[in-house]
Amino acid sequence: MKKLALHWKIIIGLLLGIIWAYISASFGWSTFTKNWIAPWGEIFINLLKLIAIPLVLFSIIVGISGLSDIKRLGRVGIKTLGIYLLTTVFAVSLGLVLVNVIKPGKYLDENQRIKNRITYELWAQENNIEIKDHRSYLTNPDYTDLVGDASQQYEVEKSLAEVDQDLAKRKQEARRTKEAGPLAFLIDMVPSNIFVSLADNKLMLQIIFFAIFFGVVLLMIDKKKADNVAGIVDGFNEVFLKMVDIVMKAAPFFVFALMAAKLSEMAGDDPKAIQDIIINLGWYSLVVVIGLVFLVFVVYPLIMTRVLKISYTSLFRKISPAQLLAFSSSSSAATLPITMECVNDNLKVPEEVSSFVLPIGATVNMDGTSLYQSIAVIYLAQIHLIDLDMAQQLTIVATATLASIGSAAVPSAGLVMLMIVLDAVGLNPAWIAIIFPVDRILDMMRTVVNVTGDITVSSVIAKSEGFMKK
Repeated sequence: MKKLALHWKIIIGLLLGIIWAYISASFGWSTFTKNWIAPWGEIFINLLKLIAIPLVLFSIIVGISGLSDIKRLGRVGIKTLGIYLLTTVFAVSLGLVLVNVIKPGKYLDENQRIKNRITYELWAQENNIEIKDHRSYLTNPDYTDLVGDASQQYEVEKSLAEVDQDLAKRKQEARRTKEAGPLAFLIDMVPSNIFVSLADNKLMLQIIFFAIFFGVVLLMIDKKKADNVAGIVDGFNEVFLKMVDIVMKAAPFFVFALMAAKLSEMAGDDPKAIQDIIINLGWYSLVVVIGLVFLVFVVYPLIMTRVLKISYTSLFRKISPAQLLAFSSSSSAATLPITMECVNDNLKVPEEVSSFVLPIGATVNMDGTSLYQSIAVIYLAQIHLIDLDMAQQLTIVATATLASIGSAAVPSAGLVMLMIVLDAVGLNPAWIAIIFPVDRILDMMRTVVNVTGDITVSSVIAKSEGFMKK
């Protein structure tokens, strides 16, 4: 009897998680789910994070030491960053095209949009921000009856923003990122203490820098001594790769726990809540999903099937374990060990390439996040009756692209970057609260795009450098 493939087991785990969430909500078992099922999902993520940092460290060193050509390493690095930048710009541009064509914000009730616009004018007035289109609903006598309601709405929004500690924390992070100098990302990239960096998953870029630096220096010292160090590092790398194999044997159960816990957390004891969350922001969600689906099922496969010379169905069979885990974990960093396994074992991309390209991608390549940011900004402008001109939309492209480089490879980090993009075009960063209800589900989907983009770029780099295994 043929053994069931891992990706089918994971899909079954996902489906069972959804079914359990509905059963849990229907029978009032959300507390049981939280106490007895959710912890297994957290254990899974912790295991993957436990493996991710040492795997990145040792695999990059092994990959670079295996190149034995510093010039080739530099070429691969420049290509990698260049392609990641191009895919991010494409994703942002695609998002802008979709949101400007479909205009999801215009499906909101007109009176509500006018109230939203008045709250925007009140906010701009309070913060001394010039409104570029010079329209004013606040002083227009035709809307006097709506001003009172809008003023109350604004006071409520302001009060909620003031007491919302999570929002305040995100605003502080966004302000700190925005106020940093143009070369702040270079400062952040260089660790002052590698042991501190190794203890924090958010400092992955510093670990990558140290690993590249270590690997390059290994090529420069006496070959006999370098081989001794490389042998030890390679041994550690094999140990952590084996850990990935062991953890993945239980992945279907862990994925079930993750999905059941997330949906149960959102729905509580109300089975209709899951549907309502999506319906309330349906048009916005639809546009984001269209963009993400287009990237995952059209753009990336079109590139990979040509580069790897494999069929469409075969491609997804080979990379689906990484995609499904990305969906359930919402973290490209936590998914990294599985992504590397899929790319190395299934797509036959050699470790020299994957161990260098994928960790960088998990840190700087956020195509799904960038696409979502561009759609979210325009949508939020539309529901506030704000028309952003071409210069402002080009600012969105530039800001979203640069912001994605600093976006941590952890769940919902894109919300912090979205605040920076909103601020860049003169909109209220606190508006991210409007899209909070559906962000978790969309975050799961855009993580799939981020991971698939990383896989695509690693395949292109391997092919262009003549590294592909026969």
